[in-house]
Order: sequence, then structure tokens, then C-alpha cells
Amino acid sequence: MPGSVLLWTRVTPTPESFPGSGAGPDVSVRWEISADQAFTKVAASGTASTGPARDHTVKVVAGRLLPATNYWYRFTLGQETSPVGRTRTAPAAGAAVDRLTFGVVSCANWQAGYFSSYRHLAARGDLDAVLHLGDYLYEYAPGDYQARDVVVRPHEPAVEMTRLEHYRRRHAQYKTDPDLQALHAAAPFIVTWDDHESANDAWQGGAENHTPGVEGAWSERFAAAHQAYAEWMPVRYEPGGQIYRRLEFGSLASLAMLDLRSYRDQQAASGADSSISSPARTITGTAQMDWLLGNLKSDGPQWKLVGNPVMIAPVRVPSTLSTAELAGVQKLMGGTSINGVPYNVDQWDGYEADRNRVVRHLRDNAVKDTVFLTGDIHSGWACDIPADPASYPATGDSVAAELVCTSVTSDNLDDILNVPPRTGSVGVENAIKAANPHVKYLDFDSHGFSVLEVTPAGVRMDWYVLAERTDPGSQATRSTSFQVQSTSGKVTRMQGGLQ
Repeated sequence: MPGSVLLWTRVTPTPESFPGSGAGPDVSVRWEISADQAFTKVAASGTASTGPARDHTVKVVAGRLLPATNYWYRFTLGQETSPVGRTRTAPAAGAAVDRLTFGVVSCANWQAGYFSSYRHLAARGDLDAVLHLGDYLYEYAPGDYQARDVVVRPHEPAVEMTRLEHYRRRHAQYKTDPDLQALHAAAPFIVTWDDHESANDAWQGGAENHTPGVEGAWSERFAAAHQAYAEWMPVRYEPGGQIYRRLEFGSLASLAMLDLRSYRDQQAASGADSSISSPARTITGTAQMDWLLGNLKSDGPQWKLVGNPVMIAPVRVPSTLSTAELAGVQKLMGGTSINGVPYNVDQWDGYEADRNRVVRHLRDNAVKDTVFLTGDIHSGWACDIPADPASYPATGDSVAAELVCTSVTSDNLDDILNVPPRTGSVGVENAIKAANPHVKYLDFDSHGFSVLEVTPAGVRMDWYVLAERTDPGSQATRSTSFQVQSTSGKVTRMQGGLQ
């Protein structure tokens, strides 16, 4: 926020106070936030209580800060002082802002590789914040989901997460990654969850990866996942509240972070199911949809950014693909199909009425400069969002744009097909782009991260790809850049990367 930031840490006051133990004493932790790294200009300080009831995690809101300002923070328990973290406040409401720079990441599977993407983002030193669009961690047991069926580093605990103890211990394991630690200490995170923070393909009443009776009641599992998330993530969310929220960055941009798991109806049985277009079915829930449309308006900050866990642009997969290619795309897109052709009912494609509400609202109210920032699908995309896909681009306009970051480590199409990058998936990419003219860029091969630059002239995303996700020292190179020029509602390829 312009006048405050949320600070997070976790303490281990006694040996038995390990994550998920439910053991150990209540303690008081001191915190400080300073305008300089040497802490000679302390801006705020205080104490926070924690204990086993919240797994010895600490979250405090440091207030009365200056807008658009870098700060450094640290915690002290007894004689121990934490490493120093760097954070930054948002610009003041309505303030003129020339530029914002965000890291954009999604889908970080511990078992599938190392988090080199986080190391590269942390080293930049220019990020206003990191947008994590979901799948910050995965629920699977060792051997259930990894890199081309190879466990690079096993999950702990060695079971699928179903109970509060499991979720706490898994969050703690991910937080031991040195590259993730470095990024959290380098810039504030703005997060939302997708499905794997609880279970694959979650919806309000269950999940594809949840078996009632065997794994307990979904309501109890979902509550456990959300409690651990509230404890272990730097987010202004507590169980029973709502995680969808709006942030503003001066007059330049607003950011609406969505929750597309807590209120959605169950996914359709297949793409042929007529319920995908039923107005009675929702991916957002009624209250969140009303809130979202209220945020997509012509007044207020120029750019309307939407943190969107699953793709909103329509995607049709052509039937001309080979059997192996169709099977690979179907696995990547969730395993459903129409007449054997993959169809992703877990995305907005499976909730057409809700997508139509958003598209009609943008079109009918002439709302410009809306960009959806999306994760989930383990691939990079740059798409126009047509008012009418059937007539686009001949007579249809684009009402918004969508920029999709690839996965940090999770398997994508070349992994599923078990082929080298830029071989078997190239033909699939070309076929999908030909069948979907609003899709201007598609990369089914890479793992990595994105960097988003927002200026009054345009929103630009650079995609960076890792040389090898299973190498903890992997290098990263920029693969491509796309821009959404002001008022255009369309993506165009750019030359050169962000400096």
C-alpha cells in the first residue's frame, strides 16, 4: 500500500517448534523497518506475538510509511536477528508514475527442478513487486508429479498434503529454497492462489485430486490449506476472509487479484457438456464478478491489470494434430476433450457465461487498457481477447489483452512428449495459432519467468527462459517481448529486452 507494507517471517524458538509440530512456546518477536539498510533511520518498529497456533509465523503491517519508497526490515527474537529484507511501498493515490516493473511467476513445483527463476529476478534490483499468480507450491507426494517422471528433489512430508500439518510442513520446505528466500528478501510479493495450494482442479465443493471418504471432507482439507496459506504467505489474508483484492499504483495502474477457486462451480465433465455456456455456472462467484466489473472502468488509474490464475482467452485445439500431440495437449490442458480434441474446462473456457460478462462489460462501456496477467498453463502466451472470436480479426475488435507467464519448473508440452525443446511442440504451437488468430505468441517448451513493464505508453512483457530447470545454477535468456500499446487492446511483438 502507499503508506504500509506487510512484513513476514517464521521463528523456531525451541527445537520442538519445527513447522507443523503444533509444539513450542508463545513468543514475542521484535520488528524494525528503516529507510536505510544500516537501520540508522528506523521508520517504524514494534513487537508481534506468535506461537504454535499460527505455526510460529509472524505477519505485521508496518504503517505510517512514505509512498514509493524503498525500506529495509528485520526481526529479532532473543539474541537472534534475521537477515535483512528489502521492500517498497506503492505510489500515492493519484500520483503521476512514469514506470512500474514487476516480476511475474507461476507454477513452481519443487520436485520438478530448482527455482533459478527466483534467483534471476532477485538479482535485478529494480522490481516494484513480484506477482505470483498461483501454484506457489504443489500438493503431491514424492513420485506423483515431477520432471519428466524424475523426482529432482522430493517433497516433504513424503505424503500428499491433506491435513494442516502437511500443508504447514510443505510451505516450510518451499521456504527453505535459497533462491525463493532471496526473492522474498529483495521485493514485496503480491500473491493469489490457484489450485495446487489445496489440490488439483479445486472448486468450491471439491477437487479432481481429492477423494471424499479416503482423504476426509473437502471442507476440512480446504480450510487446512487456507489456514497454512494465511500463516506462511506474505498476504493480507486471514482464514474466513477473502483474498481477491485491488491495489493501486498512483494514476498509472490498478491491479485486481482474483480468486478463481473458492467460489467456482464444478468443472464441466467435458468440453461437449452444454453446461460450459450455462449462465447459472460461475468461475468467480456473483460477488467477485460484481466486484471485478466495478474495477474495470474508464475512470481511475489508466491501466486495469488483472491477476488472473487461469487463462481467459478462448483456445480451440485443431483436430489435425497427431494422436500423440493431441494426448500431450490434453494432458497439459486438464484431460477433457470434445470428440477427442483437448478442451480446457478448468479455464474460463469452461465458464463461457462469466467470460462473456467480462467481455461485454469491456465492450459496451468502452473500457480501454485492460490487461490480464495469467499463470497456470505452464507455457507462454500473448493473446488478444476478441469481442467475437468467430469474426476476429476480420470484423471483430479486441477488448483487452492477455499475457501468460510460463512455469518456473512444472512440466510443459515438450516434457510431456519427452522431446527436446523446440522440436515436437513447434508444430503444435503453429497449429493452435492458426486455429486461434487472436493468439499471437505461444511457447509450449520453456521454463522461466517474466518481467512486466508498465508505462503510460504501454504494458510490455519480456519472457525469460532457463537453460535447464534441473540445474540450480541455470542461466536465463530473454526469449521474446510483447507490448500492449495504450488504447489498442492488442498485443504486438517488440524488439529488445528491458534493461
